[in-house]
Amino acid sequence: MGAVAPSPSSATPLFLVDGFNVLWRGHFGFPAPIFSRDKQRNLTGLFAFFALLRVTLRDDLDTAPAEVCVVLDGEHGSAGRKDADADYKANRESTPEALAPLQFLAPMKEALDAYGIAWVEIDDAEADDVVATLVHRHLDQPIRIMSADQDYYQLLDGERVRIINRSRKASKRIITDTEVHERYGVTPAQWPDYRALTGDKSDNLPGVKGIGAKTAAGLLDGGLTLDDLPASGRLAGTKGAAITSAWDDVLRWRELSRMRRDVPIPWQATGHASPSLPRPADVIEKLGMW
Repeated sequence: MGAVAPSPSSATPLFLVDGFNVLWRGHFGFPAPIFSRDKQRNLTGLFAFFALLRVTLRDDLDTAPAEVCVVLDGEHGSAGRKDADADYKANRESTPEALAPLQFLAPMKEALDAYGIAWVEIDDAEADDVVATLVHRHLDQPIRIMSADQDYYQLLDGERVRIINRSRKASKRIITDTEVHERYGVTPAQWPDYRALTGDKSDNLPGVKGIGAKTAAGLLDGGLTLDDLPASGRLAGTKGAAITSAWDDVLRWRELSRMRRDVPIPWQATGHASPSLPRPADVIEKLGMW
């Protein structure tokens, strides 16, 4: 992949969907299972994905109609981070039951193509790195990210970049940098530093033993980063000693938490809002899967 042309100058918002996050949450968290008419095939994941995407665009988007792009994890997207730390995401289940939503990947792509919704899948990149790159590339456009993954907090940026999390109640679904600072005591830019200290169960990053959210926020208070801590005088006592003794690990965990913003991505935003999605039942009907 070569150099990518600059983003078209447009105020059309981008709506970036963490595809696997939505698919997994839909498959395992939808209110009721959805089966084919002969009751032989469980279609919950596929139905739920399009139901959640459609209702989010209809009810939760706080911008003008947006251009939608569904971003998927590449098959080897975690390889680089796993090379750096074999424990990275090692806690993820790999049983047939846990991986059941993968069966819907091909029909999901087929349906997105059929209805004019863009999707991006880079073989050696995780979805969050692709999303971060697109956020960095399209600096002139409002961006909304659909995901329940807190890793995206590091991308929050005032009114321009916000996160929509449908697992929260309706009045709390839009997440802003102000909320993150008020709740956790750190800025989006500090999020990887914060996670390196506290740990991140979803990615199997242990953090420093004995360092909780309040302590981590206090250490980073005033906009400090990990790089500032050794000379700050804040690494005192037993907790400071614990961080110092685990320093190399802490720096590695920060790098694992940081999203890349330089992924080569062939997809280019058009600057035009995407077509509206039909009912999920109509999507499945179009695919001939009922």
